[in-house]
Amino acid sequence: MSDHASYAANPEQSRGRLFSTGSSPTRSAFQRDRDRIIHSTAFRRLQNKTQVFLHHEGRHFRNRLTHTLEVSQMARSMARALSLDEDLAEAVALSHDLGHTPFGHAGERVLDEKLARFGGFDHNVQAIRVVTRLENRYAEHDGLNLTWETLEGILKHNGPLTDKSGKPVGKYRKDGLPVGLDDIPVSEDLQLWNYASLEAQTAAIADDVAYNSHDIDDALRANLILLRDLEDVPLVGPIVNEVLSLYPDIAGDRQAHEVQRRLITRSIEDVIATTRSAIAGAGIENIEDVRNSGQMLVRFSDEMAAAEKGLKGFLFERVYRHKSVMQLVGEAEGMVARLFDQYLSSLEMPGRWGIAAKAAPNDAAQARVVADFVAGMTDPYAIDEYVRLFDARQ
Repeated sequence: MSDHASYAANPEQSRGRLFSTGSSPTRSAFQRDRDRIIHSTAFRRLQNKTQVFLHHEGRHFRNRLTHTLEVSQMARSMARALSLDEDLAEAVALSHDLGHTPFGHAGERVLDEKLARFGGFDHNVQAIRVVTRLENRYAEHDGLNLTWETLEGILKHNGPLTDKSGKPVGKYRKDGLPVGLDDIPVSEDLQLWNYASLEAQTAAIADDVAYNSHDIDDALRANLILLRDLEDVPLVGPIVNEVLSLYPDIAGDRQAHEVQRRLITRSIEDVIATTRSAIAGAGIENIEDVRNSGQMLVRFSDEMAAAEKGLKGFLFERVYRHKSVMQLVGEAEGMVARLFDQYLSSLEMPGRWGIAAKAAPNDAAQARVVADFVAGMTDPYAIDEYVRLFDARQ
């Protein structure tokens, strides 16, 4: 820890795991968390889960695994520059998408609607369920038995869920807190009202940087947009004009890569400079100062944040809502909805899932088991199940 800042998370001062483990002579507590996540079944499944475009559209588009690895790399880079614990940043980054359903946000929307009367579906809480309950390979306990700090980061990397009085804040202000927060096995209270570590915040903003740059890359590959369509778009427009001026005659994919790498670099450099200033300005001396600061300290500058919002707006209109994408999204939503309804009505699911559903004490518990099963599916498995159950060739 000698090369870490005083406000970095310290694995030697971790609040521990639910189940005690012996110390390791070669790895810190956060390194062990990272390794447990990488070796989990849920992590491997990410390679066959959609990011933005559906899995079967093409082999060169990003999936949840490639996205997760890119987020992890960026989180480590920023953590190193800020003298934070890189291993905790990496652990949170590697696990941040473990709760996502097949077919991207389309599957999540369906499960949220299907579970509306039972508290809905939230992918951050689902990620916690995956690492604390659904992964079941260890002899002595369910889950991965991660440290308090990693669980805190998974749940709160985007900020607090409540204020100090327990009132929902942020995106939860409208519909209330997601169900399941009172059922998280953890060594200590996760303190929903305060901020997670700087390492977790680093993973969160790395997710934004990765989305912005790589969704542009995938959209260009899919011919949903052309590079010149980006010339007047906030944040990326000046970079596009710079690249086209410097390299007017090289192949389009090389131009696109030059844009992507510059966008990533400038975004990360902006975050590092802004965060250093924010830490100094807030008088942060230790990790409890971070948690009680009342603000996200790892952030874009105001100018970059405004431009990034403009870029997101462009991507939403021109990429995520493109008619070809929306057609596939509609098909995916219909598939997930029919699968959920079929499993809930029959309770016929393989292995432990069917056993758990049939033993569930009430409708809410049955629906949650079905949601756990469906959420864990890869895209190809969901398609295979759909064909098997409904003979989709009809």
